[in-house]
Amino acid sequence: MNQPILDAPSIEYGQLSPMLIVFAVGVLGVIAEAFAPRAMRYRIQMTLALGGTAAALASVVVLASILAESDSVGTRAVMGAVAVDRPTLFLQGTLLLVALPSLLLVGERTFGRIHADSRVHADSFAAQASTVPGSLSERQATESGATQTEVFPLTMFALGGLLLFPASNDLLTMFVALEVFSLPLYLLCGLARRRRLLSQEAAMKYFLLGAFSSAFFLFGAALLYGYAGTLEFGAIGDAVSIGAGNAAIAVLGTALVGVGLLFKVGAVPFHSWIPDVYQGAPTPITAFMAAATKIAAFGAMLRLFYVALPDLREDWLPALWAVAIATMLVGAVLAVTQTDMKRMLAYSSITHAGFLLTGLIAIDGDGLSASLFYLFVYGLATVSAFALVTVVRDDNGEVARISRWAGIGRTSPIVGVSMALLLLSFAGIPLTSGFMGKFVVFTAAAGDGATPLVIVGVLASAIAAIFYVRVIVLMFFADAPSESSGEADRVSDVVVSAGLSTKVAIGLGVAVTIVFGFFPQPLLDLADSAAVFLR
Repeated sequence: MNQPILDAPSIEYGQLSPMLIVFAVGVLGVIAEAFAPRAMRYRIQMTLALGGTAAALASVVVLASILAESDSVGTRAVMGAVAVDRPTLFLQGTLLLVALPSLLLVGERTFGRIHADSRVHADSFAAQASTVPGSLSERQATESGATQTEVFPLTMFALGGLLLFPASNDLLTMFVALEVFSLPLYLLCGLARRRRLLSQEAAMKYFLLGAFSSAFFLFGAALLYGYAGTLEFGAIGDAVSIGAGNAAIAVLGTALVGVGLLFKVGAVPFHSWIPDVYQGAPTPITAFMAAATKIAAFGAMLRLFYVALPDLREDWLPALWAVAIATMLVGAVLAVTQTDMKRMLAYSSITHAGFLLTGLIAIDGDGLSASLFYLFVYGLATVSAFALVTVVRDDNGEVARISRWAGIGRTSPIVGVSMALLLLSFAGIPLTSGFMGKFVVFTAAAGDGATPLVIVGVLASAIAAIFYVRVIVLMFFADAPSESSGEADRVSDVVVSAGLSTKVAIGLGVAVTIVFGFFPQPLLDLADSAAVFLR
């Protein structure tokens, strides 16, 4: 009996090189953890992570140049499962640029000594993840000066999944990418050196809620498959355009898939995990999540709604209007009440998710290019803001309580000015990249008839300016309490001299904020040239 011959799948390794490089570095990192001497692991892991990320970024640049010379929209790889087009390469380049300062923060070892008489420098991660918080074994591991380097391969695996997420050209590949970057992040969120119980609680919340969101996504993908008979975005779009099946199934599938993606971007009402996870996770991981996850998730949303579901716009657009309005207002209002710097930045991130949704709602080339520009400038600025949080420290570690930042701007002008500049950018003050990001997103939305949404966005920006300016006033115009004030516990606050890694991470975000605030046109042109999806 003759057996049917199965064709071997075609794998375009060159087109997939950025992702393959990152995954290969993750595998090499695991091997290094298994076989390299403990004393050499840090240098090996740092070299692998930074070198691999830089190589992947160079690969993206080469692919983009080849695509520009060919005057093509893009190509499909792995039998159509991956779309290597201009938005993909722009988003992958942005993710890799965000990953570089994030990895520098992960590798920072000059935050301070574990004990005053110790030569061992601490990092942001638990000395031994398997120890029970508050136990003797944890205390012994901490006192021994143990530092773990498995965070590097975990971060690289997460980065690989993030690179694949916006490049996915079908729902199954997108789900696989979702799980690939989510699972390492679940682990990384529970590895904080300080307040380990809070960190483990954050990891558990993220895991449980993330599992629910993944289930919604998978159920929605099943419904869309039942409607269209395919999981590929272009084919789904064709089926919707001709009305191939029961429209109610398509709408319900769209809603469920949207829930899974809205959870990842932290949109209301799927935002409840954001403040707790951002606060509890190690700050370098918080920085990475706040920037990279949002970039990848919005990239995936843009591809889904622009390629697969544009003809269902009348059904999903009112829902996204409601979500965008709620996200902007809830994030801005709740941020005003926060007393912790990381939680304030978390609610700020929620507000910015609402701003980004206005670009998606525009659903045209202007909206796509505006969203790409916004994601680039916001991502790098966010990493820098959380990097500054790691700099303000006392004997117990990071000082996140906002009240304890009083006078920082005068005692450490560089830290104060850098944070003030980033906060002004988040507020959308002119001559910052944040202002240009909001301007182009709101302009795109208004051009598509979403003027009421823009008005709500401006109102939310005005509310957000309250808590941004409050922090700036506290840093520059409030006095740090003295011992005589009865608040001696706050006297020990210090701003340590950041290590080279942290300085580079901060400087990159500040430079982007200034440069693209004054000269945004080159990046706007690049985003505009990238605003065409392969269909």
